[in-house]
Amino acid sequence: MNLNNATNVSDSLNSLIEELSKLPGIGPKTAQRLAYYIVRQTERENIQLAEAISSVSTKIIYCDKCQNLSDYNPCIICTNPNRNISQICVVEDPMDVVAIEKSNCFKGLYHVLHGSISPLNGIGPDQLRIKQLFQRLEKEDISEMIIATNPTLQGEATALYISNNNTKSDLVITHLARGLPIGGSLEYSDDITLSRAFQGRQQISE
Repeated sequence: MNLNNATNVSDSLNSLIEELSKLPGIGPKTAQRLAYYIVRQTERENIQLAEAISSVSTKIIYCDKCQNLSDYNPCIICTNPNRNISQICVVEDPMDVVAIEKSNCFKGLYHVLHGSISPLNGIGPDQLRIKQLFQRLEKEDISEMIIATNPTLQGEATALYISNNNTKSDLVITHLARGLPIGGSLEYSDDITLSRAFQGRQQISE
């Protein structure tokens, strides 16, 4: 998108609009509104925003245990002595952890896959953090694995792959109850729906 010729905006403002328009869900008009909002902010506020963006690039790391994004390694959830270390909840994305934590319905550990199996998009098990999950199951004292992948075809395929390829014989594998909408995402589910899904989770049959 090049608005410079059409609107005669400054080069620096046009550059900001173009960068903002690259963000997911941000169209040209929204990018333009955001850019003008930033221009109206004080220099201090814009410096704080720039520093926050820079910190994300330089300080955020992957937790070696759960693969979630964190400032620390291991992350604060993995090192919390009050968490139930016998339960592990497997999710697709870091935003799913945020959604579940907000619902306050789960007090175990997590494992983030960073996606789901999607052959059409060239994403197989090797492109996800599934190998690390299986390693954790063998090393850690985990008795229940709750598969909380999204209720989509890709999410279901991922859940099935994990269940079928697990080698820990005494592990109970459960799946969130289908109070969640088919085709939806965990991050957009309300607290009550997530809580009921955890309460009504079912064991996955082989």
